[in-house]
Amino acid sequence: MIRAVFAGTFDPIHLGHIDIANRAARLFDQVVVAVYDKPLKSELFGYEQRLQMVREALGGNSKFNVMGFSGLTVEFCRKVEAQVMVRGLRVFSDFEYEFRMALANHRLAPDIEVAALITSEEHTFISSSTVKEIAMLGGDVSSMVPPNVTAALEARFHELGEDGGNVVPMTSLRD
Repeated sequence: MIRAVFAGTFDPIHLGHIDIANRAARLFDQVVVAVYDKPLKSELFGYEQRLQMVREALGGNSKFNVMGFSGLTVEFCRKVEAQVMVRGLRVFSDFEYEFRMALANHRLAPDIEVAALITSEEHTFISSSTVKEIAMLGGDVSSMVPPNVTAALEARFHELGEDGGNVVPMTSLRD
């Protein structure tokens, strides 16, 4: 059995993430979707909320196991006995970053392979940051995220008020 780990912050999970997870499930026997508990960037949703959103978004596929993790991804891979780390690539800048990370991870764990999947064309523009900014500005994100995430975004920005709390927007959508 080949087990893969698809790790991320998932703040929030979007259709690009789901596309990569589903495609990984076609390639591997089991995909552990690993939600990182302490990202360096500020998060809109707490750890438990992100775990729940991912579970709801991916529910129904027995090949998925959604788990939280802390620390190095390669150490988590070892803990769950995964042979592969799955990464998604949208644009060239993703490739450069992921290439460096793959080399570093290979140095730390040469027994764990990295499989990079290129996102489907319709999802190349989607990022969690873009989704958050559009939602914060009252835009419709229903074509970018599953319904449970749309509802969670609406509730969260209602709770935070008009300024969106501490979300740092991309100025291109606002100006």
